[in-house]
Amino acid sequence: MSEQRGPVNGPKEGTADLPSEPPRNEEEGVEESARQEDAAVPELLQRIAELDDQWRRAVADADNQRKRFARDLQQSLERERERVSAEWLAVVDNLERALEHADADPKVILNGVRAVRDQAVDVLARLGFPRREDVGQRFDPARHSAVATRDDVDAPPGTVVEVLQPGYGDSEHQLRPALVVVAQKAD
Repeated sequence: MSEQRGPVNGPKEGTADLPSEPPRNEEEGVEESARQEDAAVPELLQRIAELDDQWRRAVADADNQRKRFARDLQQSLERERERVSAEWLAVVDNLERALEHADADPKVILNGVRAVRDQAVDVLARLGFPRREDVGQRFDPARHSAVATRDDVDAPPGTVVEVLQPGYGDSEHQLRPALVVVAQKAD
């Protein structure tokens, strides 16, 4: 067996990591590094300025969006307030007509007041708060507020037997609960 000497595929051992031209001394390497850092400073300062500008623009955009949302919300609330008020104008007009005829026959006035009440109940229903008929319903603390109980042999215990003040709205959107009297077991 003969031993071959000469280049093998790749650099000689220990030479792969050597720079092509080593620095003349350590100070030159430090100076070169400092020059590279000094050259990078303006680029970094420019990048910081760009990021700062982007941040300021984003903050300004967010502030403008918040102001626009607040303005739109206020306008929406104002439109809704006007819509609800307009719904009630007819009720107010009819109440004024009833007052103009206060000297008329009491039965006529009573019929007029009932008509105005029905009109007001209709307005509430159109606004999403229909009047509920709760007599005979099972007492529900989410829809009713019990103010009294009554012994009642004709009604099952826990049933609404009288409504003192009607409730308006459904279970999800309730304007107010009904004030009710609830049946209890007769002794």
